[in-house]
Amino acid sequence: MKTSLFIKQAFGTLLFFAIIFVSAGSLFYWQGWVYVIIGFFMFIMNFTVFKLDPALLEERSKLGEGAKKWDKLILGLTFLATIIMYIIAGLDSGRFHWSPDFHLSASFIGIILTITGQLLFLIAQKQNKFFSSTVRIQTDRGHTVCESGLYKVVRHPAYLGSVIQTIGFPLLFGSLWSIIPVCISIVLLLTRTYLEDKTLINELKGYIEYSFITRYKLIPYIW
Repeated sequence: MKTSLFIKQAFGTLLFFAIIFVSAGSLFYWQGWVYVIIGFFMFIMNFTVFKLDPALLEERSKLGEGAKKWDKLILGLTFLATIIMYIIAGLDSGRFHWSPDFHLSASFIGIILTITGQLLFLIAQKQNKFFSSTVRIQTDRGHTVCESGLYKVVRHPAYLGSVIQTIGFPLLFGSLWSIIPVCISIVLLLTRTYLEDKTLINELKGYIEYSFITRYKLIPYIW
């Protein structure tokens, strides 16, 4: 395991969790604790059950050469939207209760979507040895097309997982107002999917042939 990556991800995870509780103004916030438990479980799974090979850990621990400028912009906007999403959810359902009370079943659906989405992301990351943090053609690592596992179903299963868990967020937290940054995050994910797919078609050998076999970018039978 690359220690620096572990520390970096642990710090980032704790920072996001702290934002939720600070916004809620209380540690007695059950939605926040459910989200923390899910996140902590997935974090441990990432470094144990889904342990990545050293080469991929090295790739994901830095900004690789040749990363696309548009991707850096999208990542920055996504980070900002996520922060706003957490703040609004905490202020809404944890402190001021702007939204009407959600039925408990809605929260349960949100939990299922969050777990499902995060698991899809981890599995996709494990199955693709070229799963970089940024969009780039990894010529320095002998980049080839991944066409096994989840990648037989859609070309970007990790983004599908991200969309699923993002949809589950306002349901889990019971916050109508958080839907605004959630929609922005999903639009950014769809935009990144489209641009990354276009980049791979134009620049990665064998990807055009793969796109004819695995027809759908993100959602089976739709897109």
